[in-house]
Amino acid sequence: MTKITKEAALAYHESGKPGKIEVKPTKSYRTQTDLSLAYSPGVAFPCLEIQDNPDAAYRYTDKGNLVAVISNGTAVLGLGDIGAMSGKPVMEGKGLLFKIYGGIDVFDIEVDEKDPEKFCEAVERIAPTFGGINLEDIKAPECFYIEERLKRTLDIPVMHDDQHGTAIISAAGLKNALEVIGKDISKVRIVVNGAGAAAISCTKLYMALGARKENILMLDSRGVITTDREGLNEQKRFFATERRDVHTLAEAVSGADVFVGLSKGNVLTQDMVRSMAKDPIIFALANPTPEITYEDAMAARPDVLMSTGRTDYPNQINNVIGFPYIFRGALDVHATAINEQMKMAAVCAIADLAKQPVPDVVNDVYKVNNLTFGRDYFIPKPVDPRLITEVSAAVARAAMESGVARKHITDWDEYKNSLSVLLGQETKLTQKLYSTAASHPQRVVFAEAIHPTMLKAAVQAKAEGICQPVLLGNDEVIAKLAKKLDLSLDGIDIVNLRHPSEQERRERYARILTQKRQREGYTFQEANDKMFERNYFGMMMVETGEADAFITGLYTKYSNTVKVVKEVIGIRPEYQHFGAMHIINSPRGTLFVADTLVNENPDTDTLVDIAKLSATAVRFFNEKPVISMISHSNFGSSTSDGALKVKHAAEHMQQLFPDLPIDGEMQIGFALDRELRDEQYPFTRLHGKDVNTLVFPNLTSARSSYKMLQMLDADVEIIGPIQMGLNKPIHFVDFGATVRDVVNITAVAVIDAYVDKIKKRINAAK
Repeated sequence: MTKITKEAALAYHESGKPGKIEVKPTKSYRTQTDLSLAYSPGVAFPCLEIQDNPDAAYRYTDKGNLVAVISNGTAVLGLGDIGAMSGKPVMEGKGLLFKIYGGIDVFDIEVDEKDPEKFCEAVERIAPTFGGINLEDIKAPECFYIEERLKRTLDIPVMHDDQHGTAIISAAGLKNALEVIGKDISKVRIVVNGAGAAAISCTKLYMALGARKENILMLDSRGVITTDREGLNEQKRFFATERRDVHTLAEAVSGADVFVGLSKGNVLTQDMVRSMAKDPIIFALANPTPEITYEDAMAARPDVLMSTGRTDYPNQINNVIGFPYIFRGALDVHATAINEQMKMAAVCAIADLAKQPVPDVVNDVYKVNNLTFGRDYFIPKPVDPRLITEVSAAVARAAMESGVARKHITDWDEYKNSLSVLLGQETKLTQKLYSTAASHPQRVVFAEAIHPTMLKAAVQAKAEGICQPVLLGNDEVIAKLAKKLDLSLDGIDIVNLRHPSEQERRERYARILTQKRQREGYTFQEANDKMFERNYFGMMMVETGEADAFITGLYTKYSNTVKVVKEVIGIRPEYQHFGAMHIINSPRGTLFVADTLVNENPDTDTLVDIAKLSATAVRFFNEKPVISMISHSNFGSSTSDGALKVKHAAEHMQQLFPDLPIDGEMQIGFALDRELRDEQYPFTRLHGKDVNTLVFPNLTSARSSYKMLQMLDADVEIIGPIQMGLNKPIHFVDFGATVRDVVNITAVAVIDAYVDKIKKRINAAK
């Protein structure tokens, strides 16, 4: 784990624009009309609608996606009572987590008031602004009163995350840890070291799961809390034990099944751990130094099930696993509260998620082959992309069932899809690709099955119902790799093309290829030798109809693959060239970019083919092409060879397709800025239209453009390369592609193959 220094932390918070969050407009604001709609006079209309129906605020304002993170700075993140202003960096950080994990907007509000009554009054007066309130870093016992009062007086969700966030995550962890070792929560002995807000809330939630009060011992700084202790507040008194034989932590943990630490570092010794029951569960949650280190606990008892609040050890109990998704679900049904049913729904959803197969992205982040439910993994990782769909949906459903929802969700699949789109995990386009491919799965050959990424993608594509994979490679090597990665190959075909049993097929393929290319100097022996190569063999499977599509590219150089595909598959007869396209999905919209792979320095005729192929490809994705031919110049401002070839290609396309919105040559700034283009060049065929397709003058500019966008903007999703113009569905992936990239291309290949079959049926019927 990287050591965080004071200098690095201060530089991080100060660099660029100080702080960690900002406000951005969500509506257009460039024209006078835009401003008149945003403010006076247009803004009066939604104001009047809200006056007539207060719930309309969820429709016309950001209320339904806006949470206040509110603190008075009296118990800040291990720093104590440092004051409201000093706690602001923490509140901004909480806002950042809300945004990146839940897609929720946040105002951080620091209230310089320690009196609970006055603090509540301040919050109550600003509450109409928000859809929910996250109370943060307020000391006990005042935090209990503040939360309870605000829950009574406000009609929006209120949650003190220091209490309930830790409670929800640790309850999910406890539920699963007990399942791993086969212990009954109603029978286990639990020791809770700490009696603050988090400890009280955690223990109450454990009881809601079935823990028995008489089996719980709680300690504060003075030791075990007993009924004969004077000066106990209401919360401590509830958990006071009548036992008189235990006073110290060492006495309390002896024979205990569970230790939950919400106190301070290094208070639990190895001897204490050794005194615990078989398969002890230890949640050492003091931060940054736990009550006992992971290493010391494991050294004392190898059978321990251990959690901390740290990212560098297994089973991290981190509030970010809960609060963004709990508020997300509550906001999406316009809930009036976060109640016990919603919290328990979150507990169960988080616990259940840890038992499901872990997405590849999680394994990659933590640099492991595969996380599976057990001693070292019984809590989902904070980066798990499924948390937003599973936890938010569970919370929203519980809000509806418990009667606190003002809005009801009817299509849960669509709701979960919308959450994936919200955080950029998927887009509407990728969802459409997956659903279409799953409706018409095809037989897809994966050339490089001995590559971990390709193998994982093939297994995942089958699991999602997109295709029936065929793996090319040594079957023994593939089986060993699958075992190492904990992947099931059930129902997946493996073809060892070099095996003697494939000799007849290799020779058959060689004869077909020889006959096809005999006028190009091919001999049978040469063709037969080529059948020992994955790309030749796999493409021949598609050429002969023994497979429907082919995926390659993780190992092979593009130049070699292009040569093979021309020999085996060939270019469609209506074109002289083929090309490739990348799809760029961004918050701005979808762009189709060509040619990003094949043609290094195309001439005018090649650019014409690329433009025609691009128009066809965009229609394939059910979009209407609006094409800009990109250059360094605008409409004849340069007479260089590079500019002229683009200009002539655009003119030729306009002659061939008089109704197609295509123009050029033009600079990319004018292509993507409709208002600027319309003002400066009102004569273009693109007047009043937003360009969605960019045809670049050469491979360098096209490839550099999409790669730069990919590197600079984390919100950009790239799909491709997608081949255009081949006789059969042969698709390439980029070197360094992720599993998701390969699965995306697989979905495209499946649809490509299905459409190809439909076209052939139609032509045969004619």
